[in-house]
Amino acid sequence: MDITQILIGIIIGTVQGLTEFLPVSSSAHLVFMHEITGFAPNLAFDTVLHIGSLVAVVGYFWKDVVQMLKSFFSSLMDITRGNFKKGINEDKFKKLTWFIIIGTIPAGLAGVFFKDFFESLFSDITAVGFFLLITGFLLWGSERVSKRTENKSSLKEMTVKNSLLIGIAQACAIAPGISRSGATISTGLFLGLERELAARYSFLLSIPAILGAALVQVKDISTGLDINTGAFIAGFIAAAISGYLAIKFMLKLIKERDLLPFAYYCWIVGAFVLIWTLII
Repeated sequence: MDITQILIGIIIGTVQGLTEFLPVSSSAHLVFMHEITGFAPNLAFDTVLHIGSLVAVVGYFWKDVVQMLKSFFSSLMDITRGNFKKGINEDKFKKLTWFIIIGTIPAGLAGVFFKDFFESLFSDITAVGFFLLITGFLLWGSERVSKRTENKSSLKEMTVKNSLLIGIAQACAIAPGISRSGATISTGLFLGLERELAARYSFLLSIPAILGAALVQVKDISTGLDINTGAFIAGFIAAAISGYLAIKFMLKLIKERDLLPFAYYCWIVGAFVLIWTLII
């Protein structure tokens, strides 16, 4: 067992877990880590780390996830009884569940029809730097709008249009450098959602997205495990633990402070990457 690879797996897993839920783009940081370490420049290892993040978000919102599953099957019964609309209006978990489903559609379509395009961006470090700058502007702009919005929308006022627009933001975040959490939370703030709701919806929306990506890569994951079992397992555990802590931190942060420090971080890193590509 290669201890060096295991340590690298832990480091990259920790970076993935933190940056998956902090609005700084986990995909961009994975590209950077692969460039720096030269380790696992493939989607299989990245997907294992994302599964670790999936465990983190499901673990943190376990009660909500269970309730949403119950609400989903209950709402299917409502359809057969002709009470679907009434059930959605009366049960917040039914509404949240279907908004998660609706919000997942754009990313699913983008992943199917633009898979090759998005994958090509992972080898373009210049594109990663450019997209990080965009993430910074999204965070900065959404905070300015949020501070001017006095009457923010709760889940009760949230609409299908809101969930679709946030879903489109998540689809764009398949590109490395566009932070998934940053894009979705920012879009929620632009739309006038309550700050905690924007973050909570963003994190719950990641569950089907990460799960879908993992299912696509199942074959590659099994092959990678045969080659780098220790590194894959270590990275998975590190991503799960750090991801859980990142979610807890973000939910507290978004209620008490703003996201501007992350915008500045994205600008600095994005600018550095672009300058670096020009130099070399």
